[in-house]
Amino acid sequence: MFQNFPLFPGIPGGPELLIVLLVLVLLFGANKIPKLARSTGQAMGEFQRGRNEIEEELKQMENTDDDEEDDEATTASTEAATETTSTSTSSDSN
Repeated sequence: MFQNFPLFPGIPGGPELLIVLLVLVLLFGANKIPKLARSTGQAMGEFQRGRNEIEEELKQMENTDDDEEDDEATTASTEAATETTSTSTSSDSN
């Protein structure tokens, strides 16, 4: 009458995880599993640090690009205002 549907299909449940753990113990031995888990954790930490460094560099590059664009826009508007002022001054002199 009632059927049990997995909450997340395709993700191993309790019995499957126990079988995987048993296979790991048989392949690597009980002594090497903590070392294997530690090295895996260290590798994941290194990957995370590298990713964070790259993200920070990209943010800095975006900020410097935005600053350069703002500087260029300010310079262009200042030059345009200077040209307008000098043109109107030249016209007034005649």
